[in-house]
Amino acid sequence: MASRADNLTSSMSFANFSKATELKKRIWFTIGALIVFRFMSFVPLPGVNPMILESLYDQTRGGILDLFNTFSGGSLERMSLIALGVMPYITASIVVQLAGSMHPSLKALKKEGEAGRKKLNQYTRYGTVFLCALQGWFVASGLEAYGAQSGLQAVVDPGYMFRIGAVISLIGGTMFLLWLGEQITARGIGNGVSLIIMAGIVAMMPTFVGNMFEGGRTGSISPFVVVGLVALMVILILFICFMERAQRRLLIQYPKRATQRGMMQADRSHLPLKVNTAGVIPPIFASSLLLLPLTITQFAGNSISTDTSGGQMVQTVIQYLQHGQPLYMALYAAGIIFFCFFYTAVVFNPEDTADNLKKNGGFIPGIRPGKNTATYLDYVLTRITVIGAIYLTVVCVAPEYWLAQTGMGSAMMFMGGTSLLIVVNVTVDTITQVQSHLLAHQYGDLIKKAKLKGRNR
Repeated sequence: MASRADNLTSSMSFANFSKATELKKRIWFTIGALIVFRFMSFVPLPGVNPMILESLYDQTRGGILDLFNTFSGGSLERMSLIALGVMPYITASIVVQLAGSMHPSLKALKKEGEAGRKKLNQYTRYGTVFLCALQGWFVASGLEAYGAQSGLQAVVDPGYMFRIGAVISLIGGTMFLLWLGEQITARGIGNGVSLIIMAGIVAMMPTFVGNMFEGGRTGSISPFVVVGLVALMVILILFICFMERAQRRLLIQYPKRATQRGMMQADRSHLPLKVNTAGVIPPIFASSLLLLPLTITQFAGNSISTDTSGGQMVQTVIQYLQHGQPLYMALYAAGIIFFCFFYTAVVFNPEDTADNLKKNGGFIPGIRPGKNTATYLDYVLTRITVIGAIYLTVVCVAPEYWLAQTGMGSAMMFMGGTSLLIVVNVTVDTITQVQSHLLAHQYGDLIKKAKLKGRNR
């Protein structure tokens, strides 16, 4: 009965889509903002020769920068103003959230409501600027030495003026993306930063699909492998959709209350606990933490001579932390598992939930209200989070490791589990946001009709 009601509600919602003018404006605004994001990815840094940079990037294709390039929608490959994407912001938000769970003063800020949240967001932006400056300096230094061995120069006029200009431009590009994401969240359909990341991945999809079928046509990729990749992608999408909707429903019972007929009736409801409470945040956080030092190391390796001990050490780090290498995959899996538990603890507080149930008179059958309920909720949440962490790790690591071992990691980056997980998850969340706006529009029409009828009477 519940599923039929949900289907009926969704069909009614989309049937009234043409009448929801406010939702149309939000969707068009979101589309326009994403188009601006795509235009910005083609604006190169001042002082960089795009043609030479493209040829140099083709020579070094296949490394960790391909993953960064995928998340930025090809901006890194073209070294555009938004080449760093939103990853510095995500890294800064990780640091602030970790500090907020350990530092007493930041803990107090989290409890101050809207004012505390604004202060933490301000700290996150400061951290974003610092990380952009640090990362941008190494990127600019690496660009000056990029292609020196092949006799090509990606930078027209190397020097400190170029480095300072590049750092300022990269900081401005990332901060512009943050502002654009906030506008999508406030004036669009929500999930601004997530939509920007998804748009970058989807923008690279035609290239990856074209590489796959071109490889099948030329014979560099076996036709059976092409069919297997398509089947793997379909299976992954179905599995991700299933796991994202999976939940543990805890029975909540309320005291018996007298009805109008004088009968005593007990109310019942369910507390849904998602298997993957953290959503798509753990792989994004883990990727961000890995990509920040690896990008710095990659570009720093271009400006350090391999004859020195420092240059050899940097090259060794780059070699072992290449995308698809066992050490990189192990660190990536560890990061996903850690952030899965960490972010679940951030978004769901068993003690607050138990207190709210107690205030409303609700209880879990067989569990005493208060502290015992909080302990039970924490026990159940920990068990299902283990399943969610295993699911995220398998989906994100296993396909990408297989693609890397078969030599198709760089050409088929979109087929990896991380990219598919982000695209599917953000798409499902966006559809949910659209449905909520449609339901709000329907309820608004019902209230207006009820007021009109009341006035007529």
